[in-house]
Amino acid sequence: MHAKLRISLFLSVLVIAAWWWIQGGMDYPVPENAPIQPIRVKGITLEAPPRQATDNPMLELTAIHANWIAVIPFGFTRSDQPMVQFNHERQWWGERLSGVRSTIEQAHQANLHVLLKPQIWIHGQWTGDLKYTSDSDWQNWESTYTRFILTFASLADSLGVELFCLGTEFREAVAARPYFWQNLIHQIRQTYHGSITYAANWDDFDQVPFWNDLDYIGINAYFPLLKDANPTVPDLVKAWNPFRKKIRNFSARLNKPVLFTEYGYLSVDGCTYNTWELEDRLTNCQSNESAQANALDALYSVWSREPYWQGGFLWKWYPQISHRHRHLDKDYTPQGKTAETVISKWFHP
Repeated sequence: MHAKLRISLFLSVLVIAAWWWIQGGMDYPVPENAPIQPIRVKGITLEAPPRQATDNPMLELTAIHANWIAVIPFGFTRSDQPMVQFNHERQWWGERLSGVRSTIEQAHQANLHVLLKPQIWIHGQWTGDLKYTSDSDWQNWESTYTRFILTFASLADSLGVELFCLGTEFREAVAARPYFWQNLIHQIRQTYHGSITYAANWDDFDQVPFWNDLDYIGINAYFPLLKDANPTVPDLVKAWNPFRKKIRNFSARLNKPVLFTEYGYLSVDGCTYNTWELEDRLTNCQSNESAQANALDALYSVWSREPYWQGGFLWKWYPQISHRHRHLDKDYTPQGKTAETVISKWFHP
């Protein structure tokens, strides 16, 4: 083979390899026995309390060595009305501005950092499916959503909140109206001077067009791992491999750190696979604390070895658990379960 031809073939291979790596198809080497990194964001999502309490909910969180909380005030959208309503007197105390302010102040007094993550609730519909057929409907919804987000961004800035999330799992809305979201980020930056992220669903985080405008890649990490009723930690660690590779390459390509803006497992059989389906038939599921604990142990085992992974926010913790009107033995909360010990072990400094 002539030298010029060999050089030409070699250069062609290099070009193809570079393109393949950029597309996320190649994995840069990280040893499987890489050292465990300290988890920077040891976060817990705090459910908004229905009413103001005299006891301090932060004490339980610091007892398990959490160092962040996520505060989630909800706004409400009806599928037939393109608007967002929020801060209504009929909402729970912890979802209104006064309750959010008080919760953040309590967290900071307990030396906890805060992610403020305003979310939308649509009765009977996933936010990822939200879409409108006319520009006027889109504009009406976007106008009220902007007011919702900027209200809380202003509150976050006034209280020194460390991280702000501009939206959660808006698959259709992001795909249909990318310029709205980019403009919203610009408006948030004018109001709020901390770090900003977005909470993408696990299966479309690589389709979000505005990561370069944000500080973190945020992923709601409900990845389907194994269908087994009670999978072992080693088996779950292996099941994470394809998702780890994809996220690792995506983070490298964008040169952005990754946060799991949500992660968690129900305490039932088969909790590591399609958890959203289990939610719909939870009463028929068999309680299984071991499955939940194993799932969390595997998650920390895998991701604490990835240096770009900053940690995340466990879904979720009930600050007024005695006031709940439903059983929590199958819920995502680790409170009083085997999983609480696992979390405390991994969160320990």
